[in-house]
Amino acid sequence: MATFEETFGIGPGAADRRRVGMIGLGSMGMPMARNLLASGVAARVSVHGRSRDRIGPALDAGAEWCDSPRELAAASDVIITVLPDLPQLRELLEGEEGLLAGLSQSLLLVICSTSSPAGIRELAAELESRTDGRVRLLDAPLSGGADGAEAGTLSIMVGGDEAAFAVARPLLETFGTPVLLGPLGAGEVAKACNQMVVASTMVALAEATVIAERAGLDLARLLDCLGGGYAGGRFLASRRQRLIDKDYTPSGLARYMIKDLGFATDEAARGGVVAPQLTTLAALYEDLGRRGFGDEDLTVTQRYIAELDRLPGDGRER
Repeated sequence: MATFEETFGIGPGAADRRRVGMIGLGSMGMPMARNLLASGVAARVSVHGRSRDRIGPALDAGAEWCDSPRELAAASDVIITVLPDLPQLRELLEGEEGLLAGLSQSLLLVICSTSSPAGIRELAAELESRTDGRVRLLDAPLSGGADGAEAGTLSIMVGGDEAAFAVARPLLETFGTPVLLGPLGAGEVAKACNQMVVASTMVALAEATVIAERAGLDLARLLDCLGGGYAGGRFLASRRQRLIDKDYTPSGLARYMIKDLGFATDEAARGGVVAPQLTTLAALYEDLGRRGFGDEDLTVTQRYIAELDRLPGDGRER
C-alpha cells in the first residue's frame, strides 16, 4: 500500500482536489459541509451519521451518503470529524464497519473536536503503529460557534506536520481561517487557551449583567455601551441578545466548557504554570454542571450567577 506522501503526491504539482468524508454534521458540522460543497474545492464530499434524515441538507447540497464509517473511509482521501471529543471518534474507528476497516489507502484524519493535546498525540501514535503510518492526523479545533460556521469565518487552530496541513488547507479555508501553530497537539493547546478567555469573558458578562439589572439598568443600553469600549468584542456581540432575552436554548453546551477547562488545567500542569484564574473558572463551571445547567447554552452562566444567592450553599464551596 502506498505511503502517505505517495498517496497525496506531496510536492510541486500535487493534486489539490481530494475526496472528502465528513462525520459529525451537527450545528457546526452541517454548515461546514454545505460551505465545502458550495466551494467546489473537493472532488467529492461523502457523509455519514446516525440518521440519514438529519443529514438531509448536506445530501440536498450534493453530498453522497455512506451507510457506515467503513464505507466512508473507502470513499475518502481526507476525513474531517466534527465530534464532541475523542471517545466518540474512537467508537467510529473500530469494528467490522469502522473507519479503519475501510482503509484501502493512506488517509488524512482532520479532528475538529476540542480534545486533550496528549490524547491527540496518543491516538496518532496508536494509529501510526496499527496502520504502518498510512493514517496521518491533524488536530484542527474550531472557534466561532455556529454563526461562524454558517458564515465560513471560523478560526481554525491547527497542529500537525506541514505536509498534512498542505493537503488539508484548501478544505479548511472553506470553513474560515486555518493557522498551523506547531506540531500535533498544538491546535488543542491553542483551543484550551481560547476557551480560558471565552470562559472568563462569559463569567464577567454574567456577573456584570446581573449586577446591572439589580441596580435598575437597562441591559440593552448597558451592553451597547460596553460594546463601544474596551469591553466590546466579537463574543459580546454574539451573545448580546441572548443575555438581554435570557435565552439559554442550546447552541454551545455549557458542559463542554467543563472538559475544555480540564484540558487547559492539564496543559498548565504539564508546563508548570500557576494559573489562579483558570483554577477558579474550572471550579465554577464544575459547580454549574453539578447544579444542572450543563445542557443549556453557555450563556446560562448568567442564570447560574443570578441564582447563586438562592441555591444551596453560598456559591463559593467549589
